[in-house]
Amino acid sequence: MFTNEKNGLQTARALSIAGSDSGGGAGIQADLKTFMALDVFGMTAVTAITAQNTLGVHGIYDVPLDGVAAQIDAVAADIGVDALKTGMLSQASVIELVARKIKEHRLRNLVVDPVMVAKGGASLLQVEAQSALREILLPLATVVTPNVPEAEVLTGLTIRTLADMEQAANMLVDKLGARSAVVKGGHLSGQPIDIFYDGTQYLQLPSERFETRHTHGTGCTFSAAITAMLARGERLEQAVRLGKQYITWAIRDELGLGGGHGPTNHWAYGRRAAKGEL
Repeated sequence: MFTNEKNGLQTARALSIAGSDSGGGAGIQADLKTFMALDVFGMTAVTAITAQNTLGVHGIYDVPLDGVAAQIDAVAADIGVDALKTGMLSQASVIELVARKIKEHRLRNLVVDPVMVAKGGASLLQVEAQSALREILLPLATVVTPNVPEAEVLTGLTIRTLADMEQAANMLVDKLGARSAVVKGGHLSGQPIDIFYDGTQYLQLPSERFETRHTHGTGCTFSAAITAMLARGERLEQAVRLGKQYITWAIRDELGLGGGHGPTNHWAYGRRAAKGEL
């Protein structure tokens, strides 16, 4: 955390290394909104530009590797990074670059959101990049936040129950090398329960299921909230709990934008907090 010597103001700093969503519901746009809502200064390194809205992804345009590297170098060398997250890293070469830059700049508090498929079904991670994500990036992660389908790809397991989710979380940590994992249960039937595992304990994080189609960017937003909390100095377990609270309100207080899978409400948490409702 940076302290301004002139006025004593402290500022937590978070970096998102991810794709751009022109519709504003996911990617770096969702991350920056979340950082701002949680009083964290947000920065970005854009890995790809997507043309998308609530109806789907209409185009993906990768940023050259030297452009991604230059963005990371610029913010890390000057402004500084208290926590960071990765989102859309579509190619193995991008994953390798990002991992190298994380080590080079000794960046800490890494949240890996293994973005594989957009809400509308478009693939955002090339098949050959899956092994790079698994083998190169996960060992650097403070926490990895897959949903059930992503956890199945990363672990090779079939996940149908809470016990399966615990097994997947265990594998992500004890075998694949992440410090901790949150396996998100929203794709399973019944009330959604996430499983958090940090190598020593399993925690169940339950929430309500809301009947809404406006869930675009939930994974980005949840992982960004965890990143913001880590940047602010929260302990890992508390950062995950607060991130879960943030995304729950973002889904509950839907905005209703667009004709398809609309974005979550990044203002909801702050507005609820102002009313003393958290």
